[in-house]
Amino acid sequence: MEINQLNPDIVSVAPSALRVFDHEISADPDIVKLTLGEPDFNVPEHIKQAAIASINADQSHYPYYWGIQELRDAASTYYREKFGYQYTADQIVCTVGATEGLSATFKTLFQPGDGVLIPMPAYPVYKAMALVNHLKPIMIDTTANGCVLKPQQVTDAIKANPDVTIRGVVITDPSNPTGVVYSEDQLAALVPVLRDNKIWVISDEIYGELTYGVQHYSLSRWLPDQTIIINGLSKSHAMTGWRIGFAFGPTGVIDQIAKAHQFQVTTPTSIVQYAAVEALTHGQNDAAAMRKVYEKRCDYLKQELTKLGVTYVEPQGAFYIFMKIPEQCQLDSFAFARQLAKDYHVGLMPGAPFGDPQALRISYASSNENLHAAVDALTKELTKLGVLA
Repeated sequence: MEINQLNPDIVSVAPSALRVFDHEISADPDIVKLTLGEPDFNVPEHIKQAAIASINADQSHYPYYWGIQELRDAASTYYREKFGYQYTADQIVCTVGATEGLSATFKTLFQPGDGVLIPMPAYPVYKAMALVNHLKPIMIDTTANGCVLKPQQVTDAIKANPDVTIRGVVITDPSNPTGVVYSEDQLAALVPVLRDNKIWVISDEIYGELTYGVQHYSLSRWLPDQTIIINGLSKSHAMTGWRIGFAFGPTGVIDQIAKAHQFQVTTPTSIVQYAAVEALTHGQNDAAAMRKVYEKRCDYLKQELTKLGVTYVEPQGAFYIFMKIPEQCQLDSFAFARQLAKDYHVGLMPGAPFGDPQALRISYASSNENLHAAVDALTKELTKLGVLA
């Protein structure tokens, strides 16, 4: 069987550049990785015990494809109390992590040829999902606006693409890779243009519990009938490998997303669902201790990068800093990151996959020791390149 006989939508899309680069540098046994968005905390003990109890209780049979009732009830209550979401259990689908929820949502909301606005810098999976679903990703550079999408940019994108029906926008809040958090006013400002143009909002809020000194808001507050929220427990409860997420949406539309979800995965693992019930009913404060540590790490990196004269996007959430590579280096993000890995055994993520080839993303979901190693590596490399005296 020849490759050119396979589905061209898959063949033409490259694998995740983030994962490929992480795999590349992982061949070094001494590498200090600040690449992937992987919390360095363990899953809270009470959640682990709930998973063990579900195994011992033989809760290992097919759950309902939307997710078990207890979990959807718990998610409805938990996120209403956290963020003011107004969704009943019948408006929530339990997914295999946020990524599968995104996939089912992209498959459902749009028709081939539709345009989807993606503010950059952006998590690259959004563009890939648009492409494999025969959509047109319309990338909007937001760096001049502090990495926040402005209403005029939506209007300009519509005018610049008269032959494309723009039917969606992805809002990641807090942002990966920048850590930017939209204010209440910034979200409210987007409402008229999105409402008037009937643009669906895919609101990726997976980092919603990790904000520093600011409140997290959701566009669903203003546009409940035009918003699909994607959330989950990977970041808030350090459950990345457990793969449990949620899609929230208006009645009718969420029923269709549930079908797309069912045909892809049937349902999340039963044991994980019962553990997630415990996370949502008795783990309301699990993220608080992690958030305090992340904020201290963020402050440390901001202080050290400022000392080095390195500019960065001001983060208010998630666990990333998106720093600019000084122009004097004359290296793009992959070359600079590979140099750090080769010479100092430190792995930082190139900014090119996010839309900025002159930036690096530093994940501070790692130990203080590793962060110190990263600062030391940056100091030595910038000195070697003549940026620092």
